[in-house]
Amino acid sequence: MSSDKKYLALRLEGPLQSWGFDSQFSRRNTGLMPTKSAIAGICCAALGHPRGGDKEQAFLAQFGKIKMTAIAIPRNGPKKELPVRRMQDYHTVQNTKTAKGDMKDCHITHRQYLADAAFGILLEGDGALLEEITHALADPVWGIWLGRKTCIPSAPVLAGVKEKKEDALRLLIGERPLHSFTRQEEAESFSKGGDSLPDSPVSFATERRNHCSPRRVRMIQRNL
Repeated sequence: MSSDKKYLALRLEGPLQSWGFDSQFSRRNTGLMPTKSAIAGICCAALGHPRGGDKEQAFLAQFGKIKMTAIAIPRNGPKKELPVRRMQDYHTVQNTKTAKGDMKDCHITHRQYLADAAFGILLEGDGALLEEITHALADPVWGIWLGRKTCIPSAPVLAGVKEKKEDALRLLIGERPLHSFTRQEEAESFSKGGDSLPDSPVSFATERRNHCSPRRVRMIQRNL
């Protein structure tokens, strides 16, 4: 496989999606765009890398060098575009520990989801790594979901891998110009980004899960 730069296009479509990056414990919020940690998790699941293992660590080190662009793709209803809605689920968890270390029969949590959302993801970087991810997504080892296990994709996640950016974008948005879509891009420097997100994964190990490495991004609103 060639190590030249390539572009991998992913489609994220489903009734519900949830992209958490700033919440824990009883309230699990969702961002309005997919997180890089979630995309890395999708790739690790497809590749079959065990949580916290050496293969996962090596992959995350490589994936950190991949640039990601998330594109919000409007979904059409009968008469107009469907607005993306945040929904909150009343959720209970059994057999949790209290602050004192005792077991609790039932704990109430609140979890947010996005409804009527669709995204295109463009990954840019090392061709050999993106080709490996492409083959894994075509025949994933483990299940793939859109942020949480309850969020099942309604369409194949893999759109394709291309050598040219415009060809990869065409798989996601057709012939429409990129500026007509709201998108979130990784900034090349701190001064060029409008915000920092703690969503570059360091490890998915259950006992030391850590997504705290910051990623500088900029949001670009669509220009109709």
